Amino acid sequence: MKAIEAKWQKKLDNDKILCELCPRYCNIGKGQIGFCFVRQNIDGKLYNLAYGRPTGFAIDPIEKKPLYHFLPGSKILSFGTAGCNLGCKFCQNWNISKAKIDSIDSLEASPEFVVSLAKKYNTPSIAFTYNEPTIFAEYIIDVSKIAHSEGIKTVMVTNGYISKEARKEVYDYIDAANVDLKAFSQNFYKKITLSNLTPVLENLIWLKNETGIWLEITNLLIPDENDSEDEIKRMCEWIANNLGLETPMHFTVFHPDYKMLDKIATPAETLNRACNIAKSFDLKYVYVGNIFSIAGQTTYCPNCSAKLIVRSWHNIQEYRLNGDRCRKCGSKIAGVF
Repeated sequence: MKAIEAKWQKKLDNDKILCELCPRYCNIGKGQIGFCFVRQNIDGKLYNLAYGRPTGFAIDPIEKKPLYHFLPGSKILSFGTAGCNLGCKFCQNWNISKAKIDSIDSLEASPEFVVSLAKKYNTPSIAFTYNEPTIFAEYIIDVSKIAHSEGIKTVMVTNGYISKEARKEVYDYIDAANVDLKAFSQNFYKKITLSNLTPVLENLIWLKNETGIWLEITNLLIPDENDSEDEIKRMCEWIANNLGLETPMHFTVFHPDYKMLDKIATPAETLNRACNIAKSFDLKYVYVGNIFSIAGQTTYCPNCSAKLIVRSWHNIQEYRLNGDRCRKCGSKIAGVF
């Protein structure tokens, strides 16, 4: 599929282009590509090389995103492309996130074709996932518009690294997002992800306060990097104060990968400690991921502590909600059910 001209670009001197899609604001010379590998300056105009070129499709449980309070138990059509706008040394999808679009097997799929797949397999929603979807923003917009016209919802699984100039248009037709809050220190973001924390926090506040998008947070705990008690406390306090007590929080296990093969996997006790800290700040829905834990993946009623949705990995074993209400005490449960 032919590359399309990118949005959010500004011409500079000497045929250079400023890409305004994400907070990197790459200054891209003629023939060059941005940090993300998919936005290229071709003859003085910026193009999105990833448009219509997914690396493949899968039908996943929505719990795998992870989203636990958005259409639980449903299936979701998932896809991504090559490239990423972060440089995470622990990336577990590095084979596509660090690949150029022409160096990896990719399909050709128009926005209409993507939506037709969702209809064919009766998935009520589509996820932009696997790599960072922000970098193929124009594709997201076109898929999402068509999906909404067909009654299909759309989901971003994202690092939250998007510019103020682009975010409103990109998220205009998005229904839910899981944002990967990598850590709660600028030092970690700069050293380990080659980016900055502040834009992510600003975008989380924007998503919560200025959109109707359902929001969940994931934090991958890496031993001796972002798992200190102090950092987890500061993060949970910030979430409680800025995103609200009903924002679901997923603490997930790190497995050695990419440029961090020297690290051990996250011990289960680290996740349990993080969950206890989150609950001490009165966060209502706290979960663990990438590890088997029925108790840690069960949704409990914040009012009466009844087990409402019992999960084993990504499978729902018991479901005790009437609409969005606890079947036992009638309390309203936050989410889209």
